[in-house]
Amino acid sequence: MEEFEFLPQDWSATKHWLIIAGMALATFLLFLFLANKSKAFLRIRLVKRMEDDLLANFLAGVFGSVVILIGLMIVFRIIGLTGVVSGLLAGAGISAFIIGFALKDIGENFLAGILLAFKRPFRVGDIVDINGIRGTVLTLNLRDTQVKTADGKDVFIPNAQIIKNPLINFTIDGFLRYDFTIGLDYGSDYTGAMILIRETLMEVEGVLTNVKKPNVWVSDLAESTINLQVTFWVDTFDRKIADTEVKSVAIIQVLTAMEKAGFTMPARVLELKNYRDETLKTS
Repeated sequence: MEEFEFLPQDWSATKHWLIIAGMALATFLLFLFLANKSKAFLRIRLVKRMEDDLLANFLAGVFGSVVILIGLMIVFRIIGLTGVVSGLLAGAGISAFIIGFALKDIGENFLAGILLAFKRPFRVGDIVDINGIRGTVLTLNLRDTQVKTADGKDVFIPNAQIIKNPLINFTIDGFLRYDFTIGLDYGSDYTGAMILIRETLMEVEGVLTNVKKPNVWVSDLAESTINLQVTFWVDTFDRKIADTEVKSVAIIQVLTAMEKAGFTMPARVLELKNYRDETLKTS
């Protein structure tokens, strides 16, 4: 009889814990659903108001994480672990130290992400160079920043490293300068060549001709050429033509125009002097 009396009592306790576990799981799933929905809704609203995808995504992610954290606290309360957790955090200093040390990198990257989100040294789509890694910014997360390199690699850079290292943004103001060098033969019409280069660049699609105009100047007197430094600007907000394509077309059109105009662009010339009056062998 004692065994039959024990079974109902044990099943009652098990049933009680199953109900609590089910309530805790349902609560967590509910808050997880609310976090995803509120994150998506808040992101759309922030993008419309801020016109800044980077900051909007970050703030929406923070809000979603806060909702999940609140859900976890309620789950702990449902299963009766609130007092246990509070006691461990309040009474066990060594435990708090270990937890804090273990989460040091996560907290550091999270705080760095907040600084990046509000300081905004880059936006989504900007071309940046972070500690030697160059690529296009895709997104800013709570822990890291995702950058896609020119060869298609996705690099996840911890936010703390971005704060600690120099960051180069090539496209933040919408202007990016490209340059190349042309060597002219000594005795050429230098002024005419410079004018021709400027006029040719003004006709290249993608080269800015109003705010920042192409420019040409003498950069060096080399051994066999006088070198002209050629610079022009492109609009990085205009994605119709790639910057590298604009540069290639600009160089080709300038070289073609120079050749048609009769300008000589020699390679390096070596001068051989014969002091012994002997025949020089060329092979």
